[in-house]
Order: sequence, then C-alpha cells, then structure tokens
Amino acid sequence: MPLTLRDQPLPYVDLLPERPVGAVELVVIHCTELPDLAIAREYGERVLHASGTGNSGHYYIDRDGTVLRYVPGTRVANHVRGHNPNSIGIELVNLGRYPHWWDSRHQRMDEPYTAAQIASLDALLARLREEFPNLRQIAGHEDLDTAWMPASDDPALQVRRKLDPGPLFPWNGVLERSGLERIDAPPDPVRPPL
Repeated sequence: MPLTLRDQPLPYVDLLPERPVGAVELVVIHCTELPDLAIAREYGERVLHASGTGNSGHYYIDRDGTVLRYVPGTRVANHVRGHNPNSIGIELVNLGRYPHWWDSRHQRMDEPYTAAQIASLDALLARLREEFPNLRQIAGHEDLDTAWMPASDDPALQVRRKLDPGPLFPWNGVLERSGLERIDAPPDPVRPPL
C-alpha cells in the first residue's frame, strides 16, 4: 500500500531538540486514548514543559488510515518516559480507556484497530526503516512505561499508568511484516504492594 503522509507540524516543533537520523533505533506504538484526531491534536498542542513544548507522538494514524506527521523524525518528541532521544512515537487513534483512564473499573481496552490503520502503520514502518538506517526495534508504550499509580476512583487501588496499544493490537502481524524486533516486555506486570 502506498503511503500518503500529510505534514501538520505542531506550533512548537522548532523548539524540540534536533537529532541525526542515526540516533533513531526504536519505534514506540501508542494509542491516543481519546475519541478522535481533533482532540488528540489539541492535547499535542498543549505546552506542558518549561521549554515551551508539550507531549506528542511524531505520527498519528486515524481510523480511516490517514497518516499525519506532527513532528519530523529528526526532532525529539515527548512521547514516552526515558526513551525519547532514540525513538519515534506513532499514535493510533483509539478510545483506549477514555475518559476513565485511571478508574479501576474501566481498565479494559475494547476498541479494535481498523484494517486501514494497520495497513497505514505497515506502510509507515516500511518508510521509516528506509529513512532511519539504525531503526531495528519496536515496543508498545506499555512495554516501556510500566509504572503503577493510585486509581482515580479508589486511591487504595493501583492501576497501570499506560496500557497502550493494548490487547487488541495485532503484534504478530505487525512484527512479521515490519521486520522489527519487539523489545522484551516484562512477562506480566506485578501490581505493587499497597
């Protein structure tokens, strides 16, 4: 499938640190955990850091397969704790746990990813492998951010901070088609003691 990519740089993109293409070794798959692309854009435009930047992936893939680039891969986007300097973040529009992200009663992620999203993801990963010669690995946000936090409905309970892309993401097919190696996720996250 040919990839059609639309550039829609975030207002603060020029404030994000630059990096050489050789620095990129990892792709991190996220889901927006928001209702639609417009709201995801609003979240991405929010300035949250003293540098004048916010949190955002590099690429966003809508449910119809549309691919938008908010941040070029040669800039460091804030999308995953501890791995931003060497990674590219790809956000798939999906409800996830929205709007009860940290409510212990709403931790299921039931919305499947569309065939159009996965086809566009495959095409994007193929392009990124050409553009970034050291890109060899892939991970889910949940693989890298394994922190627990108090549940919003009952602080005595703990919930995972990040669960995306979640149980409905088709890892086997994406790995087979991309040729990337998935970073080993912790076997089964253990809930911390209260």
